[in-house]
Formats: sequence, C-alpha cells, structure tokens
Amino acid sequence: MVTVGDILKSLAEFAPIGRKMDFDNVGFLVGFQDAFVSRVLVALDITDEVVSEAVDVGAQLIVSHHPLFFQLKSVTDTDRIGRKVTTLLKNGISAICMHTNLDAANGGVNDALAKAAGLEGAEILHAEGQDSSGQMYACNRIGRLPSPRSMSEYLPFLKERLGANGLRYHDAGRPVSLVGVVGGSGGGELEHAIRSGCDTFITSDIKYDTFLAAKEAGVNLIDADHFCTENVVVPVLEGLLKERFPEVLSTISKRHGQTAQFFSK
Repeated sequence: MVTVGDILKSLAEFAPIGRKMDFDNVGFLVGFQDAFVSRVLVALDITDEVVSEAVDVGAQLIVSHHPLFFQLKSVTDTDRIGRKVTTLLKNGISAICMHTNLDAANGGVNDALAKAAGLEGAEILHAEGQDSSGQMYACNRIGRLPSPRSMSEYLPFLKERLGANGLRYHDAGRPVSLVGVVGGSGGGELEHAIRSGCDTFITSDIKYDTFLAAKEAGVNLIDADHFCTENVVVPVLEGLLKERFPEVLSTISKRHGQTAQFFSK
C-alpha cells in the first residue's frame, strides 16, 4: 500500500525542496504521513471547491502547486484557511504542496510553460541557485519558436494552448521568435529577458511600469494570467503520480479553473 509519505518522497525527488525560495512553505503541510492512499486529487490551489471535491470523491490526499498557507498562527473554524484545514483533517485528507521548488524543477512549471508556448530548446534564462550537485536552477526559461510568428498569429495560439479566457499584452511590432517565460508573477524578470535578447516575454501579474519598460525596450510582453501560466504543471503532476504509483487513482480537479474574467465590450 502507498502512503502519503511515499508520495511526498517521490515528489521531493522530482522537485527538490532545497530549490524553494526562502519565503516559501512547501512539502507536507496537512494530514497523516503514514496514511494509506488509494486516490489523489491534483490541483493548482486548494480552494473550498477542491476540498469539497476531495471529500466527495473519497480522496485521501490533495497535491497542489500553491501552498494552503504560509505563516499559519492558528487553526480554527472562524477563518477561511482554518476551515479548510479542519475539513481536511476531519475527513482524513492530507495535503502536499510543491510551490517554488516545482517552479525551479527540471520538467516543472517553467518547462511545462515553455512547452505550452511552443518553444524549442528551452533552457534557463538566468540562474538563481545551485544545488549540492552543482546543478544550476531557476524559475525561468528561454527558448525559440520553430519559426517566427507575428503577435496577431501568436496570441490566439498561446491563448488556446493555455486555456486562457483572455490575454493582456503589448505588441512592440516585432516577430515572436526568442521568448522568455516565467510562470506566475514574473514581471521582475523582464530586464533579464531583454539582456538575453528576447523579443517576447510571457508571465503574469504584470504591473503598469513593467508594460512601460517593455514598450520603451521594444519587447513584446504578454500577461497570460497567473492561473494559466502555472496550471500547465497540473497534468505533469498527474502524469508523474500515475507513472510512479499506478495502483493509486490520481485525477485532476474538475472544480478549479481560472478566476480572473475579462470584459471586452
């Protein structure tokens, strides 16, 4: 029988905990390490809907990208985080969260985003750390399209590949060819993308000043939504669990989707 601890160990091998950022809270966050697992629910976030779904389908474990909490000082039924934690515990459900360590993992968030964006030969845009084996890692990637495309051609392609309901962008009038990507909030990496010669940069949660900087630098900039730039890793996690634990039923949440909506009329 597979335990929560077995799955935690396997996920930590894929996305080493040592690669997380200092502020982060990752790993085994809620539950019962020695509990047996026959069903896992995978989601980007542990929302109220995901918790209810886990209860309804009889899952013993939720694996998510975003942590359920960062600095929890109390667990009560009087706040939204506490209610989720108490519901999980009452129903014998554990939670494993792989956040910035999964962003930096080989085959993790940013490699999945680069693939979805149609990039070939994806590699680190600029290194952010080095592990004990001497391998460099980072929460970013750079790669090329097989052939250049105009923004008018590329935006519908990217929107469909990410399942986004809208994109914010600046069109600098350059073909899309050498592209930098950062899943999640990566506007601060624009300057690295510019210095690396990128004509296009894809991330999310982009500030006004970052759009101005892209315009002045003559770089295409695409805000593809936080959920959409990171949700690409959820099928990766599902596939990993199915491969390593075939006796466990691992499925993606059907109740969690893009929160942001776009009004264009």
